[in-house]
Amino acid sequence: MNILLAGGLGYIGSHIAVSLLENGHDVIIADDLSNSKIEVVDSIKKITNKEFKFYNADLKYIEKVEKIFAENKIDGVIHLAGYKAVGESCQQPLMYYENNLITTINLLKCMRKYGVDLILFSSSATVYKASNTMPLTEADELGPCNPYGRTKYFIEEMLKDEVASGSNIRAIILRYFNPIGAHESGLLGDDPNGIPNNLLPYISRVVTGKLEVLSVFGNDYPTPDGTGVRDYIHVVDLADAHLKAIDYMQKNKDIKIDFFNIGTGKGYSVLNIVDAYNKVCGGKVKYKIVARRSGDVAELYANPAKANKILNWHAKYDIEEMCASSYNYENKKDAK
Repeated sequence: MNILLAGGLGYIGSHIAVSLLENGHDVIIADDLSNSKIEVVDSIKKITNKEFKFYNADLKYIEKVEKIFAENKIDGVIHLAGYKAVGESCQQPLMYYENNLITTINLLKCMRKYGVDLILFSSSATVYKASNTMPLTEADELGPCNPYGRTKYFIEEMLKDEVASGSNIRAIILRYFNPIGAHESGLLGDDPNGIPNNLLPYISRVVTGKLEVLSVFGNDYPTPDGTGVRDYIHVVDLADAHLKAIDYMQKNKDIKIDFFNIGTGKGYSVLNIVDAYNKVCGGKVKYKIVARRSGDVAELYANPAKANKILNWHAKYDIEEMCASSYNYENKKDAK
């Protein structure tokens, strides 16, 4: 398939690009480099020994999206183009609504115009209501508690409406839990511009001395050690879920829309991750407890049984392997 990977130079997108290219798909990447780096193009090519097209494009602008669709035969879209920091979304909600929603509308307009019928959307576990009992199933009640999660929820609703409208578009929605880790080559990993919002790159920078201390947001949650519990999944496992989802939709043309949790089914606290990282790096992660962060919930982890059964997808990496790959990436990045 010829796949447009929107947001394809970001942390998750770049790993998906590698998986797609290594499994015989052709890839067109569009990314505005707002939270990614142009050097990732060379890293993907080095890992895969494959060529692909790249567009430096902000997909909020319909003319940019039109150009990509007009110049390429696209069979499907994987949509990861969006802002993704919970805390920032609480501070700048309009920026999140504008970027995440308009980008999606533009992609869907061009899909209709150019006859592209398949979209795979990167949604989030934050679409679920905080009061649900863990682990979460796809049937649990939705009700996001922060603007980032609400943008994901609204896009899911947008896709439902588009499918129900009688258009030819089919959609598959993957609700990610917490991706961590890095490619085994050490060439790709979570390397955000500026101060990281995600746990693992922050820990990595503390260990390597680039940041002084890890801030742990709250130790008074109703969890075993008081810190937030999340379902951490290796980014390579997450990328593999996209391959399985594409295969599923290609083999089941009657499926118009479907939803899957992509997680391991295991919850780890922030301090569990700190302990695991200490084991693999042989060091000591310096941390301090600070106030809770706006928009966070106490626990969030998946029941991935549906993806296990229907997509034949299973997470393979354990938590120490995830931390080790992150540490390997940080060290190799510093050695360049």
